[in-house]
Amino acid sequence: MPYYCYEHLQESPRCEHHPGFEVEQPIRDLPLQVCPWCGAPVKRVLGASLIKSKNLDCELRDKGFTKLVRVDDGLYENKTRRPGEEKYVDRRRPETLPRLEKTIRD
Repeated sequence: MPYYCYEHLQESPRCEHHPGFEVEQPIRDLPLQVCPWCGAPVKRVLGASLIKSKNLDCELRDKGFTKLVRVDDGLYENKTRRPGEEKYVDRRRPETLPRLEKTIRD
């Protein structure tokens, strides 16, 4: 179920959720008109969305991105490696760097 962001339309100093709050709601529900805690008028606003995907690393790779996760000092795991690339990137060994010429196009 998605979370929606709301903000008060007027000052509501007695509400602990002023100036805004998030509510988990089914997509089919209409936007709230009043604050559930103080009854003041509210409006739904555009907020950051939470995106979760089991295949996020694959999606990043398919869009041309490279994701390196630090394992140790100077050692990174390449989470988006392509065929022919090393699983681990060592900053002291340039041959382990990802092949950007395969991902960067004009």
